[in-house]
Amino acid sequence: MTVPDDWELLEERTEYETGWYDGGYDLLRQPDGSEKRYYWADLPAAVVVVARIDGRVLADAEWSDDGGAGTGTDEDRLLFVEQYRPTIRETHLELPAGIVEDGESYTTAATRELEEETGFRPSSTALLQEYAVATGVLRHDRAIVYAEGLEPGDRELDSNEFLEVTTVPVGDALERAREQPSNDATLGGLLVAQADGVL
Repeated sequence: MTVPDDWELLEERTEYETGWYDGGYDLLRQPDGSEKRYYWADLPAAVVVVARIDGRVLADAEWSDDGGAGTGTDEDRLLFVEQYRPTIRETHLELPAGIVEDGESYTTAATRELEEETGFRPSSTALLQEYAVATGVLRHDRAIVYAEGLEPGDRELDSNEFLEVTTVPVGDALERAREQPSNDATLGGLLVAQADGVL
């Protein structure tokens, strides 16, 4: 991270560390000569996965939901997970997502997270977008990865993951994601995928 010539970093302090993120502040001399603390939380990079599954694969899998397998349709769908978020005390319908581990690329992390959370493994992935999140308070990068060619794999949830896997028809996904409660990662992922023409 660089500081422009008309700003001066006087101090960078980490005030606390957790298992999820570090928090602290930078003391900066601003262009007008005044000094101000800018507080931040530093999180590891994360990936959001827009995963398209062939309806026939879904129908053949030993897995079903209220609108996917077993309905006699072979329409392509997107994989979602529904989970309770204790931080905000709400249950959200979300695209699969997770932290990028040391040494992983975004696409490698997407493949691993998708299989761990949903039990489906992609044969093809593409990095659609990398961006910074909530730049006024976070030091956190995120990427959106598109995944297709999904086949059944091995689901392996983390100790803090209590997820229900579901699917939504591709054409309905954005409208469904905009229903409250909605979240930034899912909306952003779908909008970028739509803009790139993969939905």
